[in-house]
Amino acid sequence: MPLAYIILSITGLFVLFGFAHRVLDRMKMTDTWALVIIIGMIIGTFLPAIPLGKKMSINIGGAIIPAAVAVYLFIKAERGAERINALVSSILAGTAVFLAGRLLPSEPEAMFIEPNYVYGIVSGLIAYLFGRSRRCAFIAGVMGVILSDIAQGLINIVLARPGTISIGGAGAFDTVVISMIVAVFFSEILGETREKIQGGTTKKDTEPHLTSSLLSEDEIKAIKEKHRKKDSDDDEK
Repeated sequence: MPLAYIILSITGLFVLFGFAHRVLDRMKMTDTWALVIIIGMIIGTFLPAIPLGKKMSINIGGAIIPAAVAVYLFIKAERGAERINALVSSILAGTAVFLAGRLLPSEPEAMFIEPNYVYGIVSGLIAYLFGRSRRCAFIAGVMGVILSDIAQGLINIVLARPGTISIGGAGAFDTVVISMIVAVFFSEILGETREKIQGGTTKKDTEPHLTSSLLSEDEIKAIKEKHRKKDSDDDEK
């Protein structure tokens, strides 16, 4: 069984038992939709790829569905800066994957690990480092791999190279799944640690004032609103 299927199955179990609810909530997604997307990605890989000409095609489960999710998250971004960051991170991740494909050995036997796994890890790490939020990391992790495939396909067409490129197909499906999981995993684990370090002391110092009898109701509401906005900003980190 391909590694991508195993990862998606495990992720589906996490979602099903509620362990991923917090992450999905911050990404503006529900558990139900996450399960639908996971199932759709798996089923989509068994469907015929959609031709994009003689030398390129696009896989439904490995490219169209994850790209659609990335577009949804891009639209749901609450700030223009986050959208710009997502675009830049996607380009950087795509460039990193493309260069890795040029620098690493072309024969899988020459490496101790499957090259597609390496591409996914590279894309996921770049997406995390430059994405700065869970949504941006997911977008960059997915789109980085897809953009790299598109770039290689266009080069093959321009240089009249033999063979076809299946965007998100075959081994690229593993790369897409590994990339998006690595990106979101590091964003959640390390991002949550950073938030606790940065916000723990501040919240501890200010919460007692919320119930102080010296403050009016309007002042208490203002402080609560300030904390709500801060929590919203933390969710985007």
